[in-house]
Amino acid sequence: MIAWYDRHRRALPWRVAPGARPDPYRVWLSEIMLQQTTVVTVAPYFDRFVARWPTVSSLAAAPLDAVLHLWQGLGYYARARNLHACARAVVERHAGRFPDSVAGLRALPGIGDYTAAAIAAIAFDRREAAVDGNVERVMARVFVVRESLPAAKPRLRALARELVPAGRPGDFAQALMDLGATICTPRRPRCVLCPWRDGCAARAAGIAETLPVAAEKPERPLRHGVVFWLTRDDGAVLLRRRPERGLLGGMIEVPSTPWREAEWGEAEALSHAPLAADWTPLPGTVRHGFTHFPLHLAIYAATATPPPPDLPGGIWARPDQFKDHAFPTLTKKVVGHALSVLRQAP
Repeated sequence: MIAWYDRHRRALPWRVAPGARPDPYRVWLSEIMLQQTTVVTVAPYFDRFVARWPTVSSLAAAPLDAVLHLWQGLGYYARARNLHACARAVVERHAGRFPDSVAGLRALPGIGDYTAAAIAAIAFDRREAAVDGNVERVMARVFVVRESLPAAKPRLRALARELVPAGRPGDFAQALMDLGATICTPRRPRCVLCPWRDGCAARAAGIAETLPVAAEKPERPLRHGVVFWLTRDDGAVLLRRRPERGLLGGMIEVPSTPWREAEWGEAEALSHAPLAADWTPLPGTVRHGFTHFPLHLAIYAATATPPPPDLPGGIWARPDQFKDHAFPTLTKKVVGHALSVLRQAP
């Protein structure tokens, strides 16, 4: 497997020459970014982060707003908050050096079992099994594990752990990840190119593409909300920061009602408006998909005349200043829709 990896390893910005010891900071940063996100998407973000904050100490010293701003578009924003919290913890608890054990890494914010094992193996050459979705798929096929996920996870981890060699466990961990990502793919696995093709039980039985067995996905209920686009005479728009904990935590949004499954009636929705005004519904709906639910947002617009007093938690910004704020993709959709509609208004 390692010989295959040495011949076929992908040239990624966080990797080093075969047998070399990579920087734990770069390994950690890449592993956090790669959670739920593809290599193609992550690579430019990784380059920008390392260029701006080349060490864990420099990242720890950065304002959270700056980290969230550079993270825009990468999604799953809790990762960015945990990234910043973890950097600070490494500096405050460990003098800027990452722990070299799974237990020590697991105690840091935002580092779970997989990430701890991946960092320990890749950065410190610990004999640990880093089992992500790609590795689970390889194990399920090589050993024909028919139990469905997520129930099969403990067995798949145990099988992977038995295969970790004493020599170059970090390269072995990356080899398994690459094998799953490039050869043992979910659809149409390229078995003829696989270094384990002769020992793969699923290939021998002709059932590779059917494994692993996934549990049925739960229904994703549609949620609804109403956004309040409030402008001042100088063109500034009212924004606010979402709570630090929860979905899109710490990011900037246009004020809205809570999101719920029932549609909002106008009177009920306006009871959540930031202030009493002549609110007018804008045509169209903003649609966005989260992992667990789709969201539809209506937009109501109003002008604050006379200029309102300072609103608790409010942030006033003109459209040309929006780039200075950490907008998640959802906020960018709301802003784009509102500006497009209002520019066309007579």
